[in-house]
Amino acid sequence: MQRQPLFHDSLFRLLLLGFLAPGVCFQFVPVTDQVNVQCLGSLARLRLSSAYFQNKYISFAAIDQFGRPWPIDEVQSAKCGYTISQDVWGNIELRASLLGCYTLMDDQHFTLNIQITAATDPGMQHTVVLNVPVSCSYGPWQPREIVCEANYMEVSVRRNVPPIPDGFLQDQPAGPPEDWAAAFPEAVAGASSIWQIVFHMDARRKAMRVEEAHAAGYGVNTTDTRIVLRAPYNATEAQKVEVNGIPFSSVRSSTYYKQRWMLLMVDTAVTCPIDGVYYSKETITWTIPKSIPPLLVGAGIVKELQVDMGVNLDKLSTQDIRSWGYSLASDKDAIVLKMPIGAPGGNYKTYVIDGKPMITYKIAPYVEHLWEDDKRGITKHTILKDISTPLQLVPVIVTDYTNASLQLFNATVGTFLPDVVLVSITVDASGPLPLPEAEKKGYKIYEAKYSNGSRGYVVQVPFDAPGVGREYVPDNIRSYTTNPILGFSVIPQGDTFDVPVPLTALVQDAVLPQAEGFCDDEALYLVVKRGNVDQDWLPFAGDDLLTREKAQALGYTLLDNGTHLALRVPRQAAHVRYEEIDSFGILVTFRLQLKDYRLAEMIDFAVSCSFSPKDLIDCLANGTVRISALKLVGTPDLVPSGLVLRDRRCRPLSVTEEGATFIFNVTSCGTTRKFEDATMSYENEVLYFLTGQAAPIYQLKCACRYFMGDTLLLQYSPTEAPSPSILPGLGVLALALKLARDKSYSSFYQDMEHPVTRYLREPLHFQVELLHSEDPQLELFLEDCWATASSDRKSLPQWNIVMDSCENTEDSHQTTFHGVTEDSVPFPTHLKRFEVKMFTFMVDNQALQGQIYFHCSAVICDSSWLAMDTFCARRCIPRRQRVGRSIDSTRSRQVHVSSGPVVIRRDHM
Repeated sequence: MQRQPLFHDSLFRLLLLGFLAPGVCFQFVPVTDQVNVQCLGSLARLRLSSAYFQNKYISFAAIDQFGRPWPIDEVQSAKCGYTISQDVWGNIELRASLLGCYTLMDDQHFTLNIQITAATDPGMQHTVVLNVPVSCSYGPWQPREIVCEANYMEVSVRRNVPPIPDGFLQDQPAGPPEDWAAAFPEAVAGASSIWQIVFHMDARRKAMRVEEAHAAGYGVNTTDTRIVLRAPYNATEAQKVEVNGIPFSSVRSSTYYKQRWMLLMVDTAVTCPIDGVYYSKETITWTIPKSIPPLLVGAGIVKELQVDMGVNLDKLSTQDIRSWGYSLASDKDAIVLKMPIGAPGGNYKTYVIDGKPMITYKIAPYVEHLWEDDKRGITKHTILKDISTPLQLVPVIVTDYTNASLQLFNATVGTFLPDVVLVSITVDASGPLPLPEAEKKGYKIYEAKYSNGSRGYVVQVPFDAPGVGREYVPDNIRSYTTNPILGFSVIPQGDTFDVPVPLTALVQDAVLPQAEGFCDDEALYLVVKRGNVDQDWLPFAGDDLLTREKAQALGYTLLDNGTHLALRVPRQAAHVRYEEIDSFGILVTFRLQLKDYRLAEMIDFAVSCSFSPKDLIDCLANGTVRISALKLVGTPDLVPSGLVLRDRRCRPLSVTEEGATFIFNVTSCGTTRKFEDATMSYENEVLYFLTGQAAPIYQLKCACRYFMGDTLLLQYSPTEAPSPSILPGLGVLALALKLARDKSYSSFYQDMEHPVTRYLREPLHFQVELLHSEDPQLELFLEDCWATASSDRKSLPQWNIVMDSCENTEDSHQTTFHGVTEDSVPFPTHLKRFEVKMFTFMVDNQALQGQIYFHCSAVICDSSWLAMDTFCARRCIPRRQRVGRSIDSTRSRQVHVSSGPVVIRRDHM
């Protein structure tokens, strides 16, 4: 039994099954609009509505005169004259020859009953059975009529002999024709009162009785006036014949009847074209040669009577042919039919090849050719042809109309033929979803129909829908991406294909994470406020992913509440890097990287702090210096034990993995001295050399700075290793102007004893002293000394006491300098002593009464450079010779000092 199921996905398949099993439930229904019956010449057509038969398994059977169903399978179709097909919309069509098996006929009226069985399951349970009666009239018949159907060739020839007994017709089709003269010997020798067939195959002949021909797949039948032979194109006795380059299938046979005194032989040759169709880009050309030898054997004069054409068995008028853009031409050699691809009467069809949609244009034209020859009379040759153009890949166009301001992806997908329907959409890894389910997730699909019958789809996806990816790109832009996959099905085959719809939108709405950092004496702190692009970014310190457990193992404190990530990192913990040792102290840095799922670094934050260097350098007043040198970033190969000072013989006193410690005196290890503003510095360097290289890869300058007056302001400029950094140590380098109690300079007035009272002409013994220094190379020189009536040394009036390192020669009471012997003090060069006679300080010709203050400016010099500094080298140089004084020399520095108040009295009380 031949069953043709229409599955749920509209897939049409041909299944060859046996008879229905016992117990199958039948339900007979009347035939209404489900089946349309048409009589078209010598053929009848049944069209099954897809609206009723969709999603059903279907089988056909022919009912004989006794009410018995005979299943119509593939073999029966070719033998008995049935053709089953399906159009692009899924409508099933059955065409039946009026001369086929099981047809009741009288050569003008033909009756046939077709049984259609439909079920919703492949087991054909709970079936619905429709009995479709077919009644057609046709005539007059031409002496010879040939029909070239899609799956069989049929020829019927007029005859005037008894019919073939009914016993041979039940499920026993018969066979072909040809040179009946050559068949005469077989006919004479054959048995009497029986129909037989002789097949002509080149030089060979093969005789068969009717029942043998039926068993071989042929259909042989007789009516009151005609004999019919039907053969499949691939019959064993069929031959391939080429006419003008176009192949034909031909069965040449002679059918005869013998009865004692009578021998009737009929030429039952049938020939049909197999091809002859050619395609250009825009046109289908079908060529049918006219001079077909097997059909014209023995013919003399051939006269063409008529050539017609039609589509889908509907004959077209000349006006229809012209208006539809067709062309029908006939000359002595061939019939040529031209059809524009896409013309009315045909349809485009979609197929799926290797998962890609491809289309073809399908059309079913036919040609009806009548001619007359002097041997056979009129021949009517009807040729049906199912034509499909070569498959063409049609790319599916996705047009992106996304409007970023609306936060909505918007795209059109298409176009598609009407036989393509959207059935699912995939939005994530969970798989395809039916359209209603996808709509619940925010994926909107709209169908757009066009005037030519095609359709497209509009896909709309909100930026916040599931399956939409968000990725940060530079310049504060986020890339929104989605790639829904539309699943399509083709009617009626049910073949499926997918169309990805990749969409991207760049929106300048990225909010990057921001961080704040600070430090205390023990740790560095970093607080990261998350933005809208880093929800999945991972925190890393170096190569360590900072999970809560890893942070705890490193000694960190990690808090993450989803909106903020806070870290506390001890200054001695892993991943804390010593960047510089500079004027502010030890510069340490902790760096946090945020990486995406691919472990690509997206952003990094660093907190840097300077910790006090007091633990690294200690400058003692006795000239001893203690330095701790640490390994810095940029010197991974440094071995602390190889660190040295300028004098490479000075090596570390102690060594650890992180650094080394030096202890030395300012007068050793290559230490140098320098004056800067109100300070004096002793400088050295910690160095590291690689073997064979003259330049150090590590250079850390260290300085002990001593104040000589106002507070020192330190400036910081970061540098990268191995460029030298300055490691400063701070100390006090001060001057004092003291008033001695007598000329022995053995005792001095203390600050709390001022003001000191003195009388006119009583001497004042002053000493200017460099304090807190044990450097024997330093020497103190006086520059100017003067007295004022107030504590401000710049106030007026002023009275000069020492001018340009000399006594005031214009003063009648000249200043007297006193030398300092080497055995009286440890460092005589650190002192200057002078004596001033108390005199009357006049203001506006009147003697000043009350307190006066004494001030001196002094210069501290490097005694080893006295010969190169004219200022430090002089003892008493008149003003006119002091043009080139070098106060800015790096070997000397000017400072000021003042004494407490002195009260002047005229007479002793």
